[in-house]
Amino acid sequence: MASAPGPRATLPAAEPTGGRGDDRRAGRARARDGVRPARLEPWQLLVGVVFLVGAALAALVVGPSDLSLSTVLHELLSRVPGLGVHAPRAAADAAIVFQLRLPRVVLGLLVGGMLALAGASYQGVFQNPLADPYLLGVAAGAGLGATVVLVEIPDAPSWGVNPLPLAAFAGAVLSVAATFALGRGAGRIREASTLVLSGVAVGTFFTAAQTFLQQRNTLVLANVYSWILGGLATAGWGEVELIAPYVAVSAVVLLACRRLLDVVSVGDEEAESLGVRSARLRLVVVAAATLGTAAAVSVSGLIGFVGIIVPHTVRLFLGPSYRRILPLSLLCGGGFLVLCDLLAQNVLAPGTIPLGVVTAFLGAPFFLVVLRQSRRMG
Repeated sequence: MASAPGPRATLPAAEPTGGRGDDRRAGRARARDGVRPARLEPWQLLVGVVFLVGAALAALVVGPSDLSLSTVLHELLSRVPGLGVHAPRAAADAAIVFQLRLPRVVLGLLVGGMLALAGASYQGVFQNPLADPYLLGVAAGAGLGATVVLVEIPDAPSWGVNPLPLAAFAGAVLSVAATFALGRGAGRIREASTLVLSGVAVGTFFTAAQTFLQQRNTLVLANVYSWILGGLATAGWGEVELIAPYVAVSAVVLLACRRLLDVVSVGDEEAESLGVRSARLRLVVVAAATLGTAAAVSVSGLIGFVGIIVPHTVRLFLGPSYRRILPLSLLCGGGFLVLCDLLAQNVLAPGTIPLGVVTAFLGAPFFLVVLRQSRRMG
């Protein structure tokens, strides 16, 4: 006779998974793990400062006129109040340092630091290792603004205030405003891909307009191409004063966002779970980076690849944290561009190479390496 079945062993009820609360807690854990390890160490900051100062001193010493390091330091320290350093002995040395070389070096530091900082910020906010400061049509807008001045106002350099940097700045800002308007009109402005595609469309349109103007005014083609290739040959204290406020404001905003970029790098959902509004952060970072980039290219022309070479080099040595990448990109970017300008002036001396050509020679192979690595990771 069959025995009566015993009581069935009951399994504990499975706890529900995949709920919103569990997802949110998991997102917080992943986000904390992603942003934990990353403070900028004092020695790392010191290395960046030493690199920047070393590049600046090299650019002040090396040139057609022979100046020793001691002479350059004496000239610089004599202008610092309270040190008791006597006035320079030779007026010619002072003129070379303060009127010719120092403005060019300072402008190179500002432009290079801004381009590298903007590149690192774009890469963080778009989570794209190939993003650079010209992603949203900045270059195309600046090029169109400069072309309009060169074509329509050929005697602009004789004016008291050269309108070319202002026109390039206005064109860059206009192109980015058009990019944002197009992206918002397409909806889902918070998505990075929407902004990127809008930037490509706007940049193509502005480039077509620039090409049209060039073809109708072939006599100024040489001037237009000279500006597009980039350089610091016409650098003066006026250009430094023109862009310094914009670069300063942009740098402060971007550096203040560096920890939030670490949070966003683990994903928008995880960032939202920690209270970071990724759409608002993206808007602030893109606006600040674009403002600084527009100011930089308005006086230097189009200098490419700085925003890719420098941030990726810092990332290679110090890891992916933007709390390290952004400050060091600002410092190393300035030093890098000054050294590139030094090469541009002296490799074919007494002739010169356009600065944009030097950065392209260095940046194109670097870009291919980064592209190959990103494909492997994908």
